[in-house]
Amino acid sequence: MSKSDTSLLVRGYEVVIGFETHAQLSTASKIFSRASTAFGAEPNTQACAVDLALPGTLPVMNKGAVERAIQFGLAVGSHVAEHSVFARKNYFYPDLPKGYQISQFEIPVVQGGVVEFFLESGKGADSAREKKSVRLVRAHLEEDAGKSLHEEFHGMSGIDLNRAGTPLLEIVTEPDMRSTAEAVAYAKELHKIVTWIGICDGNMQEGSFRCDANVSVRKPGAPLGTRREIKNLNSFKFMQQAIDYEIRWQIEQIEDGFEIQQATVLFDPDTGETRAMRTKEDAADYRYFPDPDLPPLVIGRDWVERVRAEMAELPRVMAARFVADYGLPEYDATTLTQSQAMAAYFEAVAKACGQPKLASNWVMGEISRRLNAGELTIDALPVSAAQLGALIGRIQDGTISNNAAKQVFDALWSDGGEVDALIEAKGLKQMNDSGALEAIVAEVLAANEKNVAEYRAGKEKAFNALVGQVMKASKGKANPAQVNEVLKAKLG
Repeated sequence: MSKSDTSLLVRGYEVVIGFETHAQLSTASKIFSRASTAFGAEPNTQACAVDLALPGTLPVMNKGAVERAIQFGLAVGSHVAEHSVFARKNYFYPDLPKGYQISQFEIPVVQGGVVEFFLESGKGADSAREKKSVRLVRAHLEEDAGKSLHEEFHGMSGIDLNRAGTPLLEIVTEPDMRSTAEAVAYAKELHKIVTWIGICDGNMQEGSFRCDANVSVRKPGAPLGTRREIKNLNSFKFMQQAIDYEIRWQIEQIEDGFEIQQATVLFDPDTGETRAMRTKEDAADYRYFPDPDLPPLVIGRDWVERVRAEMAELPRVMAARFVADYGLPEYDATTLTQSQAMAAYFEAVAKACGQPKLASNWVMGEISRRLNAGELTIDALPVSAAQLGALIGRIQDGTISNNAAKQVFDALWSDGGEVDALIEAKGLKQMNDSGALEAIVAEVLAANEKNVAEYRAGKEKAFNALVGQVMKASKGKANPAQVNEVLKAKLG
Protein backbone atom coordinates (compact mmCIF):
# COMPACT_ATOMS: atom_id res chain seq x y z
CA MET A 1 0.00 0.00 0.00
CA SER A 2 1.30 3.47 -0.84
CA LYS A 3 2.05 5.99 1.85
CA SER A 4 -0.99 8.03 0.94
CA ASP A 5 -3.45 5.89 -0.99
CA THR A 6 -6.27 7.97 -2.47
CA SER A 7 -8.13 5.11 -4.13
CA LEU A 8 -11.52 3.98 -2.88
CA LEU A 9 -10.29 0.40 -2.34
CA VAL A 10 -7.14 -0.75 -0.57
CA ARG A 11 -6.34 -4.40 -1.29
CA GLY A 12 -10.04 -5.05 -1.88
CA TYR A 13 -11.23 -3.25 1.28
CA GLU A 14 -13.08 0.03 1.64
CA VAL A 15 -11.57 2.39 4.19
CA VAL A 16 -13.95 4.34 6.45
CA ILE A 17 -12.64 7.29 8.49
CA GLY A 18 -14.32 9.72 10.86
CA PHE A 19 -12.69 12.51 12.89
CA GLU A 20 -13.02 14.02 16.33
CA THR A 21 -11.01 17.21 16.63
CA HIS A 22 -10.34 19.20 19.80
CA ALA A 23 -9.77 22.88 18.98
CA GLN A 24 -8.56 24.89 21.98
CA LEU A 25 -10.52 28.13 22.01
CA SER A 26 -8.61 31.40 22.01
CA THR A 27 -10.03 32.83 25.23
CA ALA A 28 -7.69 34.40 27.77
CA SER A 29 -9.29 32.47 30.63
CA LYS A 30 -10.66 28.97 31.13
CA ILE A 31 -14.14 27.79 30.28
CA PHE A 32 -15.51 27.73 33.85
CA SER A 33 -12.97 29.80 35.80
CA ARG A 34 -10.88 32.97 35.53
CA ALA A 35 -7.52 31.12 35.48
CA SER A 36 -5.22 31.92 32.55
CA THR A 37 -4.94 29.69 29.48
CA ALA A 38 -1.46 30.99 28.48
CA PHE A 39 0.88 28.26 27.27
CA GLY A 40 4.24 27.42 28.83
CA ALA A 41 3.77 28.39 32.48
CA GLU A 42 5.40 26.38 35.27
CA PRO A 43 3.31 23.32 36.24
CA ASN A 44 0.30 24.02 38.46
CA THR A 45 0.74 27.81 38.43
CA GLN A 46 -2.40 28.41 36.34
CA ALA A 47 -4.90 26.21 38.18
CA CYS A 48 -7.33 27.92 40.52
CA ALA A 49 -9.71 26.45 43.12
CA VAL A 50 -12.35 25.66 40.46
CA ASP A 51 -9.81 23.80 38.29
CA LEU A 52 -8.58 21.88 41.33
CA ALA A 53 -12.18 20.91 42.21
CA LEU A 54 -11.85 22.11 45.78
CA PRO A 55 -15.02 21.63 47.88
CA GLY A 56 -17.62 24.35 47.49
CA THR A 57 -16.37 25.69 44.14
CA LEU A 58 -18.83 26.17 41.27
CA PRO A 59 -18.28 26.58 37.51
CA VAL A 60 -19.24 29.82 35.76
CA MET A 61 -19.63 29.79 31.96
CA ASN A 62 -17.13 31.79 29.89
CA LYS A 63 -19.15 33.93 27.45
CA GLY A 64 -16.18 34.20 25.08
CA ALA A 65 -16.08 30.41 24.66
CA VAL A 66 -19.77 30.38 23.70
CA GLU A 67 -19.24 33.19 21.20
CA ARG A 68 -16.41 31.24 19.53
CA ALA A 69 -18.66 28.19 19.23
CA ILE A 70 -21.28 30.38 17.52
CA GLN A 71 -18.62 31.66 15.10
CA PHE A 72 -17.65 28.13 14.18
CA GLY A 73 -21.25 27.10 13.63
CA LEU A 74 -21.79 30.02 11.27
CA ALA A 75 -18.53 29.29 9.42
CA VAL A 76 -19.55 25.72 8.50
CA GLY A 77 -23.26 26.25 7.95
CA SER A 78 -24.39 24.54 11.15
CA HIS A 79 -27.47 25.09 13.27
CA VAL A 80 -26.58 26.99 16.44
CA ALA A 81 -28.87 25.58 19.11
CA GLU A 82 -30.94 28.10 21.04
CA HIS A 83 -30.94 25.71 23.98
CA SER A 84 -28.11 23.31 24.84
CA VAL A 85 -27.15 21.39 27.96
CA PHE A 86 -23.89 20.63 29.80
CA ALA A 87 -23.34 17.12 31.12
CA ARG A 88 -20.94 15.32 33.40
CA LYS A 89 -18.81 12.71 31.65
CA ASN A 90 -17.64 10.42 34.42
CA TYR A 91 -14.25 8.71 34.32
CA PHE A 92 -11.20 8.58 36.57
CA TYR A 93 -7.74 9.77 35.69
CA PRO A 94 -5.26 11.39 38.09
CA ASP A 95 -5.25 14.58 35.96
CA LEU A 96 -9.06 14.93 36.22
CA PRO A 97 -9.53 16.23 39.79
CA LYS A 98 -13.35 16.22 39.80
CA GLY A 99 -13.59 12.62 38.60
CA TYR A 100 -15.72 13.87 35.71
CA GLN A 101 -15.36 16.18 32.73
CA ILE A 102 -17.93 18.86 31.98
CA SER A 103 -18.97 18.37 28.35
CA GLN A 104 -22.13 18.29 26.23
CA PHE A 105 -23.88 15.08 25.26
CA GLU A 106 -27.50 14.91 24.11
CA ILE A 107 -27.91 18.57 23.08
CA PRO A 108 -24.70 20.17 21.73
CA VAL A 109 -24.41 23.86 20.96
CA VAL A 110 -23.49 23.34 17.26
CA GLN A 111 -25.44 20.81 15.21
CA GLY A 112 -24.73 19.62 11.65
CA GLY A 113 -22.70 21.54 9.08
CA VAL A 114 -20.24 20.63 6.35
CA VAL A 115 -16.55 21.13 5.52
CA GLU A 116 -15.71 21.33 1.79
CA PHE A 117 -12.27 21.05 0.16
CA PHE A 118 -10.45 19.94 -3.00
CA LEU A 119 -8.63 16.62 -3.15
CA GLU A 120 -5.78 16.26 -5.62
CA SER A 121 -4.84 12.89 -7.09
CA GLY A 122 -2.25 11.80 -9.63
CA LYS A 123 0.71 13.78 -10.91
CA GLY A 124 1.54 15.79 -14.01
CA ALA A 125 -0.81 15.27 -16.93
CA ASP A 126 -2.73 12.64 -14.95
CA SER A 127 -3.47 14.94 -12.02
CA ALA A 128 -7.08 15.62 -11.12
CA ARG A 129 -8.89 17.74 -8.56
CA GLU A 130 -12.11 16.55 -7.00
CA LYS A 131 -14.33 18.57 -4.72
CA LYS A 132 -15.13 16.72 -1.50
CA SER A 133 -17.41 17.43 1.44
CA VAL A 134 -17.43 15.96 4.93
CA ARG A 135 -20.59 16.22 7.01
CA LEU A 136 -20.32 17.30 10.63
CA VAL A 137 -22.44 15.63 13.29
CA ARG A 138 -21.86 18.25 15.96
CA ALA A 139 -19.45 20.54 17.73
CA HIS A 140 -19.75 20.82 21.49
CA LEU A 141 -18.09 22.79 24.25
CA GLU A 142 -16.14 21.04 26.97
CA GLU A 143 -13.23 21.48 29.36
CA ASP A 144 -9.80 19.92 28.92
CA ALA A 145 -8.19 17.67 31.53
CA GLY A 146 -4.75 18.18 33.05
CA LYS A 147 -1.60 16.39 31.99
CA SER A 148 0.21 13.40 33.49
CA LEU A 149 4.01 13.73 33.43
CA HIS A 150 5.87 10.41 33.23
CA GLU A 151 9.30 11.19 31.81
CA GLU A 152 10.32 13.86 34.32
CA PHE A 153 10.19 11.56 37.36
CA HIS A 154 12.01 8.30 38.05
CA GLY A 155 9.54 5.60 39.06
CA MET A 156 6.75 8.14 39.60
CA SER A 157 4.32 10.30 37.68
CA GLY A 158 3.61 13.97 38.16
CA ILE A 159 0.42 15.91 37.50
CA ASP A 160 0.24 19.34 35.86
CA LEU A 161 -3.22 20.90 36.12
CA ASN A 162 -2.51 24.03 34.08
CA ARG A 163 -4.58 22.67 31.18
CA ALA A 164 -7.47 21.55 33.42
CA GLY A 165 -10.49 23.64 32.47
CA THR A 166 -9.02 24.95 29.20
CA PRO A 167 -11.95 25.56 26.79
CA LEU A 168 -12.28 23.12 23.92
CA LEU A 169 -14.62 22.81 20.98
CA GLU A 170 -14.87 19.13 20.01
CA ILE A 171 -15.80 18.82 16.32
CA VAL A 172 -17.20 15.43 15.27
CA THR A 173 -17.70 14.24 11.69
CA GLU A 174 -19.75 11.55 10.04
CA PRO A 175 -17.61 8.61 8.80
CA ASP A 176 -17.46 10.21 5.35
CA MET A 177 -13.77 9.90 4.45
CA ARG A 178 -12.54 7.01 2.31
CA SER A 179 -8.77 7.46 2.14
CA THR A 180 -5.83 8.79 4.09
CA ALA A 181 -5.41 11.64 1.62
CA GLU A 182 -9.04 12.67 2.09
CA ALA A 183 -8.69 12.57 5.89
CA VAL A 184 -5.57 14.75 5.89
CA ALA A 185 -7.15 17.20 3.42
CA TYR A 186 -10.20 17.49 5.70
CA ALA A 187 -8.02 18.13 8.75
CA LYS A 188 -6.08 20.84 6.91
CA GLU A 189 -9.30 22.53 5.78
CA LEU A 190 -10.73 22.44 9.31
CA HIS A 191 -7.47 23.87 10.64
CA LYS A 192 -7.74 26.69 8.08
CA ILE A 193 -11.30 27.49 9.13
CA VAL A 194 -10.69 27.72 12.90
CA THR A 195 -7.54 29.82 12.48
CA TRP A 196 -9.13 32.05 9.82
CA ILE A 197 -12.03 33.03 12.06
CA GLY A 198 -9.67 33.39 15.02
CA ILE A 199 -11.28 30.95 17.46
CA CYS A 200 -8.12 28.79 17.75
CA ASP A 201 -4.43 29.51 17.16
CA GLY A 202 -4.05 26.10 15.49
CA ASN A 203 -0.69 25.33 17.14
CA MET A 204 -0.55 21.55 16.87
CA GLN A 205 2.78 21.24 18.69
CA GLU A 206 1.31 22.97 21.75
CA GLY A 207 -1.85 20.86 21.63
CA SER A 208 -4.20 23.62 20.47
CA PHE A 209 -5.48 21.51 17.56
CA ARG A 210 -5.59 17.77 18.27
CA CYS A 211 -7.18 15.19 16.00
CA ASP A 212 -8.50 11.72 16.80
CA ALA A 213 -9.10 9.50 13.75
CA ASN A 214 -11.64 6.67 13.90
CA VAL A 215 -10.51 4.10 11.33
CA SER A 216 -12.21 0.92 10.13
CA VAL A 217 -12.18 -1.25 7.00
CA ARG A 218 -14.81 -3.38 5.32
CA LYS A 219 -15.52 -5.25 2.12
CA PRO A 220 -17.56 -3.10 -0.31
CA GLY A 221 -21.24 -3.25 0.57
CA ALA A 222 -20.66 -4.84 3.99
CA PRO A 223 -21.76 -3.19 7.27
CA LEU A 224 -19.34 -0.76 8.90
CA GLY A 225 -16.34 -2.50 10.43
CA THR A 226 -15.17 -2.18 14.03
CA ARG A 227 -13.31 1.09 14.45
CA ARG A 228 -10.13 1.88 16.32
CA GLU A 229 -9.52 5.44 17.46
CA ILE A 230 -6.06 6.92 16.95
CA LYS A 231 -5.69 9.57 19.66
CA ASN A 232 -3.98 12.96 19.72
CA LEU A 233 -2.50 13.25 16.24
CA ASN A 234 -0.61 16.53 16.43
CA SER A 235 0.86 16.89 12.92
CA PHE A 236 -0.46 16.27 9.42
CA LYS A 237 2.61 14.13 8.65
CA PHE A 238 2.01 11.85 11.63
CA MET A 239 -1.70 11.77 10.80
CA GLN A 240 -0.96 10.37 7.35
CA GLN A 241 1.55 7.83 8.70
CA ALA A 242 -0.72 6.69 11.54
CA ILE A 243 -3.83 6.19 9.40
CA ASP A 244 -1.85 4.39 6.68
CA TYR A 245 -0.36 2.02 9.25
CA GLU A 246 -3.71 1.41 10.93
CA ILE A 247 -5.40 0.57 7.61
CA ARG A 248 -2.65 -1.88 6.73
CA TRP A 249 -2.70 -3.44 10.22
CA GLN A 250 -6.48 -3.93 10.26
CA ILE A 251 -6.52 -5.54 6.81
CA GLU A 252 -3.71 -7.92 7.79
CA GLN A 253 -5.52 -8.85 11.02
CA ILE A 254 -8.74 -9.65 9.16
CA GLU A 255 -6.94 -11.64 6.47
CA ASP A 256 -5.13 -13.63 9.17
CA GLY A 257 -8.51 -14.61 10.62
CA PHE A 258 -8.63 -12.27 13.63
CA GLU A 259 -11.49 -9.94 14.61
CA ILE A 260 -10.84 -6.24 15.16
CA GLN A 261 -11.48 -5.20 18.76
CA GLN A 262 -12.72 -1.67 19.38
CA ALA A 263 -9.88 0.19 21.06
CA THR A 264 -8.15 3.51 21.60
CA VAL A 265 -4.61 3.50 20.18
CA LEU A 266 -1.63 5.82 20.14
CA PHE A 267 0.76 6.45 17.25
CA ASP A 268 4.50 6.15 17.91
CA PRO A 269 6.35 8.29 15.33
CA ASP A 270 9.65 6.60 16.20
CA THR A 271 8.41 3.17 15.10
CA GLY A 272 5.70 4.34 12.70
CA GLU A 273 3.22 2.03 14.43
CA THR A 274 0.03 2.33 16.44
CA ARG A 275 -0.31 0.53 19.79
CA ALA A 276 -3.37 -0.14 21.89
CA MET A 277 -3.82 2.11 24.92
CA ARG A 278 -7.17 0.84 26.24
CA THR A 279 -10.37 -0.78 25.09
CA LYS A 280 -12.66 1.88 23.69
CA GLU A 281 -15.46 3.08 25.95
CA ASP A 282 -18.97 3.79 24.71
CA ALA A 283 -21.28 6.55 25.91
CA ALA A 284 -22.89 4.27 28.51
CA ASP A 285 -19.50 3.74 30.19
CA TYR A 286 -19.26 7.44 30.98
CA ARG A 287 -22.66 7.63 32.77
CA TYR A 288 -23.53 11.03 31.29
CA PHE A 289 -26.08 13.11 33.17
CA PRO A 290 -26.92 16.86 33.14
CA ASP A 291 -24.57 18.90 35.28
CA PRO A 292 -26.62 20.24 38.22
CA ASP A 293 -24.23 23.17 38.73
CA LEU A 294 -24.76 24.64 35.25
CA PRO A 295 -28.08 25.90 33.89
CA PRO A 296 -28.96 25.22 30.24
CA LEU A 297 -27.08 27.40 27.75
CA VAL A 298 -29.55 29.73 26.02
CA ILE A 299 -28.43 31.56 22.87
CA GLY A 300 -30.82 34.15 21.44
CA ARG A 301 -31.11 34.69 17.69
CA ASP A 302 -30.09 38.34 18.21
CA TRP A 303 -26.76 37.14 19.66
CA VAL A 304 -26.16 34.84 16.69
CA GLU A 305 -26.93 37.64 14.20
CA ARG A 306 -24.68 40.06 16.06
CA VAL A 307 -21.80 37.55 15.87
CA ARG A 308 -22.52 36.98 12.17
CA ALA A 309 -22.36 40.70 11.47
CA GLU A 310 -19.03 41.07 13.26
CA MET A 311 -17.30 38.11 11.59
CA ALA A 312 -14.69 38.59 8.88
CA GLU A 313 -15.48 37.35 5.37
CA LEU A 314 -15.35 33.56 5.49
CA PRO A 315 -12.93 31.67 3.22
CA ARG A 316 -15.71 29.92 1.27
CA VAL A 317 -17.52 33.26 0.79
CA MET A 318 -14.31 34.96 -0.28
CA ALA A 319 -13.52 32.12 -2.70
CA ALA A 320 -16.97 32.50 -4.28
CA ARG A 321 -16.33 36.24 -4.64
CA PHE A 322 -12.97 35.60 -6.33
CA VAL A 323 -14.77 33.38 -8.86
CA ALA A 324 -17.52 35.95 -9.46
CA ASP A 325 -15.46 39.16 -9.41
CA TYR A 326 -12.14 38.01 -10.87
CA GLY A 327 -13.27 35.15 -13.11
CA LEU A 328 -10.93 32.69 -11.39
CA PRO A 329 -11.42 28.92 -11.56
CA GLU A 330 -12.88 27.50 -8.35
CA TYR A 331 -9.62 25.66 -7.60
CA ASP A 332 -7.57 28.88 -7.81
CA ALA A 333 -10.04 30.71 -5.58
CA THR A 334 -9.95 27.94 -2.96
CA THR A 335 -6.15 27.77 -2.98
CA LEU A 336 -5.75 31.54 -2.67
CA THR A 337 -8.02 31.59 0.38
CA GLN A 338 -5.85 29.19 2.39
CA SER A 339 -5.06 32.13 4.65
CA GLN A 340 -6.23 35.69 5.01
CA ALA A 341 -2.70 36.96 4.33
CA MET A 342 -2.43 35.07 1.03
CA ALA A 343 -5.90 36.20 -0.06
CA ALA A 344 -5.08 39.83 0.75
CA TYR A 345 -1.75 39.61 -1.12
CA PHE A 346 -3.46 38.18 -4.21
CA GLU A 347 -6.14 40.87 -4.22
CA ALA A 348 -3.52 43.61 -3.94
CA VAL A 349 -1.52 42.12 -6.85
CA ALA A 350 -4.65 41.68 -8.99
CA LYS A 351 -5.70 45.30 -8.43
CA ALA A 352 -2.18 46.57 -9.15
CA CYS A 353 -1.88 44.80 -12.51
CA GLY A 354 -5.52 44.40 -13.59
CA GLN A 355 -4.81 40.78 -14.59
CA PRO A 356 -6.32 38.54 -11.88
CA LYS A 357 -5.58 35.21 -13.59
CA LEU A 358 -1.91 36.12 -14.10
CA ALA A 359 -1.79 37.35 -10.50
CA SER A 360 -3.26 34.02 -9.37
CA ASN A 361 -0.70 32.07 -11.41
CA TRP A 362 2.22 33.95 -9.86
CA VAL A 363 0.94 33.73 -6.29
CA MET A 364 0.07 30.03 -6.58
CA GLY A 365 3.29 29.33 -8.51
CA GLU A 366 6.47 31.30 -7.83
CA ILE A 367 5.36 32.85 -4.52
CA SER A 368 4.01 29.59 -3.05
CA ARG A 369 7.05 27.62 -4.23
CA ARG A 370 9.42 29.97 -2.43
CA LEU A 371 7.29 30.08 0.69
CA ASN A 372 7.23 26.27 0.83
CA ALA A 373 10.99 26.08 0.36
CA GLY A 374 11.93 28.55 3.10
CA GLU A 375 10.94 29.84 6.49
CA LEU A 376 9.32 33.08 5.30
CA THR A 377 5.64 33.78 5.80
CA ILE A 378 3.58 35.66 3.26
CA ASP A 379 3.42 38.62 5.67
CA ALA A 380 7.22 39.01 5.33
CA LEU A 381 7.67 38.61 1.56
CA PRO A 382 10.58 40.60 0.09
CA VAL A 383 8.50 41.27 -3.05
CA SER A 384 5.54 43.54 -2.33
CA ALA A 385 2.17 43.19 -4.01
CA ALA A 386 2.80 46.49 -5.81
CA GLN A 387 6.13 45.22 -7.19
CA LEU A 388 4.66 41.94 -8.40
CA GLY A 389 1.71 43.79 -9.91
CA ALA A 390 4.08 46.09 -11.82
CA LEU A 391 6.07 43.07 -13.05
CA ILE A 392 2.94 41.30 -14.33
CA GLY A 393 1.92 44.54 -16.03
CA ARG A 394 5.20 44.55 -17.96
CA ILE A 395 4.58 40.97 -19.13
CA GLN A 396 1.07 41.86 -20.23
CA ASP A 397 2.06 44.96 -22.23
CA GLY A 398 4.82 43.02 -24.01
CA THR A 399 7.74 44.89 -22.44
CA ILE A 400 9.35 41.65 -21.21
CA SER A 401 8.90 37.93 -21.76
CA ASN A 402 7.93 35.41 -19.09
CA ASN A 403 11.54 34.21 -18.87
CA ALA A 404 12.81 37.76 -18.44
CA ALA A 405 10.14 38.36 -15.80
CA LYS A 406 11.55 35.49 -13.74
CA GLN A 407 14.96 37.13 -13.86
CA VAL A 408 13.48 40.39 -12.63
CA PHE A 409 11.56 38.55 -9.93
CA ASP A 410 14.78 36.86 -8.73
CA ALA A 411 16.43 40.28 -8.45
CA LEU A 412 13.44 41.74 -6.59
CA TRP A 413 13.45 38.79 -4.18
CA SER A 414 17.18 39.01 -3.49
CA ASP A 415 17.92 42.74 -3.58
CA GLY A 416 14.68 44.66 -4.03
CA GLY A 417 14.47 47.55 -6.42
CA GLU A 418 12.10 49.03 -8.98
CA VAL A 419 10.72 46.89 -11.80
CA ASP A 420 11.34 49.23 -14.77
CA ALA A 421 14.82 50.15 -13.53
CA LEU A 422 15.77 46.46 -13.26
CA ILE A 423 14.44 45.75 -16.76
CA GLU A 424 16.61 48.57 -18.16
CA ALA A 425 19.70 47.68 -16.10
CA LYS A 426 19.56 44.03 -17.18
CA GLY A 427 18.70 44.80 -20.80
CA LEU A 428 15.65 42.56 -20.70
CA LYS A 429 13.22 44.68 -22.73
CA GLN A 430 11.66 42.68 -25.56
CA MET A 431 12.32 43.60 -29.18
CA ASN A 432 9.08 45.13 -30.47
CA ASP A 433 10.58 46.65 -33.63
CA SER A 434 8.91 44.63 -36.39
CA GLY A 435 11.48 45.74 -38.97
CA ALA A 436 14.42 44.54 -36.89
CA LEU A 437 12.66 41.26 -36.16
CA GLU A 438 11.88 40.65 -39.84
CA ALA A 439 15.56 41.18 -40.67
CA ILE A 440 16.60 38.58 -38.07
CA VAL A 441 14.00 36.12 -39.37
CA ALA A 442 15.23 36.58 -42.94
CA GLU A 443 18.82 35.85 -41.84
CA VAL A 444 17.75 32.73 -39.92
CA LEU A 445 15.72 31.38 -42.85
CA ALA A 446 18.63 31.96 -45.22
CA ALA A 447 21.03 30.13 -42.89
CA ASN A 448 18.69 27.19 -42.19
CA GLU A 449 17.49 26.00 -45.60
CA LYS A 450 17.25 22.39 -44.38
CA ASN A 451 14.77 23.29 -41.59
CA VAL A 452 12.79 25.44 -44.00
CA ALA A 453 12.49 22.55 -46.46
CA GLU A 454 11.51 20.11 -43.67
CA TYR A 455 8.81 22.48 -42.41
CA ARG A 456 7.38 22.90 -45.88
CA ALA A 457 7.40 19.10 -46.15
CA GLY A 458 5.11 18.93 -43.11
CA LYS A 459 7.54 18.48 -40.20
CA GLU A 460 6.29 20.72 -37.38
CA LYS A 461 9.45 20.16 -35.32
CA ALA A 462 11.41 22.06 -37.93
CA PHE A 463 9.32 25.17 -37.17
CA ASN A 464 10.20 24.95 -33.47
CA ALA A 465 13.87 24.72 -34.42
CA LEU A 466 13.54 27.92 -36.47
CA VAL A 467 11.83 29.69 -33.57
CA GLY A 468 14.75 28.69 -31.34
CA GLN A 469 17.25 30.07 -33.85
CA VAL A 470 15.43 33.41 -34.05
CA MET A 471 15.29 33.70 -30.24
CA LYS A 472 18.99 32.89 -30.09
CA ALA A 473 19.82 35.48 -32.75
CA SER A 474 17.81 38.13 -30.90
CA LYS A 475 19.55 37.18 -27.62
CA GLY A 476 16.20 36.23 -26.17
CA LYS A 477 14.73 39.70 -26.64
CA ALA A 478 12.29 38.90 -29.43
CA ASN A 479 8.63 38.57 -28.48
CA PRO A 480 7.86 34.84 -28.94
CA ALA A 481 4.33 35.54 -30.19
CA GLN A 482 5.70 37.98 -32.80
CA VAL A 483 8.40 35.49 -33.78
CA ASN A 484 5.75 32.86 -34.52
CA GLU A 485 3.66 35.35 -36.48
CA VAL A 486 6.54 36.68 -38.63
CA LEU A 487 8.00 33.21 -39.27
CA LYS A 488 4.66 31.81 -40.43
CA ALA A 489 4.16 34.79 -42.70
CA LYS A 490 7.60 34.39 -44.29
CA LEU A 491 7.29 30.61 -44.64
CA GLY A 492 3.75 30.77 -45.97
